[in-house]
Amino acid sequence: MTLAAPLELLRQARARFTQREIAAHVGKDIKTVRRWEKGATPCPAMLEPALRDLLQGNARIDGGHVRKTAGGASFRFVDLFAGIGGIRMGFEAQGGECVFTSEWNDFSTKTYRENYPGGAEHALIGDIVTFPAEDVPSHDVLLGGFPCQPFSIAGVSKKNALGRPHGFECTTQGTLFFDVARIIAAKRPAAFLLENVKNLLSHDKGRTFDVILQTLRDELGYEVHYRVIDGQHFTPQHRERILIVGFRGKTSFSWDDLRLPEHGPRLGSILHRTDGSEPVLPWDHDRFFDHTAKRVQPKYTLTSNLWTYLQNYAEKHRAAGNGFGFGMAYPDSVTRTLSARYHKDGSEILVYQGESLRPRRLTPRECARLMGFPDTFRIPVSDTQAYRQFGNSVVMPVMREVARIMLPHVQTLLAEETPRGSKQALSLYA
Repeated sequence: MTLAAPLELLRQARARFTQREIAAHVGKDIKTVRRWEKGATPCPAMLEPALRDLLQGNARIDGGHVRKTAGGASFRFVDLFAGIGGIRMGFEAQGGECVFTSEWNDFSTKTYRENYPGGAEHALIGDIVTFPAEDVPSHDVLLGGFPCQPFSIAGVSKKNALGRPHGFECTTQGTLFFDVARIIAAKRPAAFLLENVKNLLSHDKGRTFDVILQTLRDELGYEVHYRVIDGQHFTPQHRERILIVGFRGKTSFSWDDLRLPEHGPRLGSILHRTDGSEPVLPWDHDRFFDHTAKRVQPKYTLTSNLWTYLQNYAEKHRAAGNGFGFGMAYPDSVTRTLSARYHKDGSEILVYQGESLRPRRLTPRECARLMGFPDTFRIPVSDTQAYRQFGNSVVMPVMREVARIMLPHVQTLLAEETPRGSKQALSLYA
């Protein structure tokens, strides 16, 4: 493959698309595309598959994102530990097609089915632990927000001392990460994205994360990159999560390609609007917001007893020199991290309603917005379950952005038909 080929494709694309549209499709900024076109910097060979897709009509530009067309999806992915589909939504926004989902929680499955009807080709199964890896459909990208569980390190050390071989089955058996690893080993996708809490890095003094990297890099033979990203670049919430990206072959992937707005939105942008401009959503009706009275439903305001308890609790710990207490949030605030326990008292994010009024919880619709879900996202479960689901979910625009910078490398690997894994990986799992 020569540099002339992508440059010629770029010139052909410019006859039909603007520099902005091409930049959005290939995941670069307009200045970079301009430099390629002028010859100031070489047009990289890895762009050829993405430019061919654009010219052949397999993808189109829509609001800065790659969208599926009649020509087919850009790539196929599976959604493991899916929750309510926040990672899926981010990858669908870049042209992906979900072909398999696993989620064990019945309430989350209800929300998932309501928002992603799927089709005859799309399986949605429960617990992935008992599901045979060979029955997972072939896919290009594996997605998984796997829960963090303790890893056994002692057993590995003992086997090393005895000179006995071991693989990921020994080091991770009994953890949900094992199920991610066995599916990657069996299906060899071009890429994967795994998401977890920031504390995964320090769990068990860093040994847990070392086992994960050893499994993905050494045992499975993938090129691995990881980074902690704060969701507040895209939504008004401080939410740090570690993202682990892997590719089946060598790439030029770089986290520096992320477009992270320096100044993210503030809380006021996601709150229900009391000036009469709050949209009437037919799937919400007046469940969260009274459109006639132009106010949030009173049930979300804390009771006198709960507000008194939270104030006394905060004062008690303040006097003891502890940092425990409620988190008051204002329209110009960035909130604390929304957790799955938010339904209990809402203490981590209390919305200020004035000196004379008690604060209130966020409504489930506001929680959806805080996680970056559009208002078209339906909430078919109780408030308690909704709070748990959004507290356990991901900041969807972060996933969309990571999908954007992964896509060119996925397309390149698929176009080159990279052999499925190193010789080491093939010998381990043949």
